[in-house]
Amino acid sequence: MNDTVSFTAMKDGTAEDYALLAEQEHAYNAGTADRLLRELRHQADETLSGYQITRMEHGLQSATRARRDGVETDWVVAALLHDIGDGLAPQNHDKFAAEIMRPFMRDEVVWTVEHHGIFQMVYYAHHYGWNPEERQRFRDHPYYATCAAFCERWDQASFDPAYDTDPLESFEDEVRAVFARKAYDPTVMQVGVVKGL
Repeated sequence: MNDTVSFTAMKDGTAEDYALLAEQEHAYNAGTADRLLRELRHQADETLSGYQITRMEHGLQSATRARRDGVETDWVVAALLHDIGDGLAPQNHDKFAAEIMRPFMRDEVVWTVEHHGIFQMVYYAHHYGWNPEERQRFRDHPYYATCAAFCERWDQASFDPAYDTDPLESFEDEVRAVFARKAYDPTVMQVGVVKGL
């Protein structure tokens, strides 16, 4: 079997071509966790200036706080990766991160990550003349309280250079376990289930 497809336009592909691509895609998908961990390491060097810690340290600190609160693995990994999109999608990093997580995590966790940016505005928007209560438009959503708690307990509090933060290596097994799950498994996604924090 060849290691590349025969076509130059997708409509001309054969069954053999698409069997090859499916095999290669499976191997590539299996490396998702390692690519995410590599991106986190990259955030140790390339980050937004002005903060006392790097973006990687912020993710690690958020995840450490979640872990020490004794929450399930999805929350720890979500806290670690919630800002993973900062480098490529600074204007919508929250939605970017949520889409990475969506196939592998519980819906409540993904919704929280997807909306944490607007929920965080309560802490700083008034300094820019913006509406700090923008999140109130979601007040009737079943995950509202969970997102508010995520922001209060882990995200907004995790910019402290003196905090005793767990190293990235200590989270690697959890990241690999989450991203090794079958994508879009309804028993994992649990759409509409509210467990809270």
